[in-house]
Amino acid sequence: MTEDTHSVLVVTKDSKLSQSISVMLMPPLFETEVLSDFNEARRRVSERTYNIILVDYSDGEGADFATDASESLSTILLLTPPALFEEVSYRVEGYGIISITNPFDQFYFYNMIKAAIAVQYKVQVLSSQTTKLKVKMEEIKLVNRAKMLLMQNMSMTEQEAHRFIEKNAMDRSMKRTAIADEIIKRYG
Repeated sequence: MTEDTHSVLVVTKDSKLSQSISVMLMPPLFETEVLSDFNEARRRVSERTYNIILVDYSDGEGADFATDASESLSTILLLTPPALFEEVSYRVEGYGIISITNPFDQFYFYNMIKAAIAVQYKVQVLSSQTTKLKVKMEEIKLVNRAKMLLMQNMSMTEQEAHRFIEKNAMDRSMKRTAIADEIIKRYG
């Protein structure tokens, strides 16, 4: 999958609906997979991340699947009957699921897919930032643990321990985390 290709999982028991969606989501812009079994769809979602998941309401089974799948980083669109739209939309909004009415016209559907793509880009940026923050927090914990060990075993102050790690990292052209690892292995 390239940057310009969006992976889409379509989950519906309605073959006419899946066919019309597949016609609108054509390669090379979309890599579309269609499933009619919700349990199989759960398995696939646990194995890989899709950019967009389109789910047919299907007597409530689709809404249940959509809420389960909402734990993934996928943007989820739930195709909902007009008579149930307000009720279902209200129930799934808290999970970050976007409800759209079914049946729909092509222009409306196209706009919702464009919105889903925009949301997906934002999710990817936020996910990347979250990952970077987690890595940074782990580095800080590691260095703090090493400082604590230096304070306990070498009778250093917190500032001296900090300076010791920083100086060693600069003098040896190593990362602070590598120096912290050495300290932890020695004293931990």
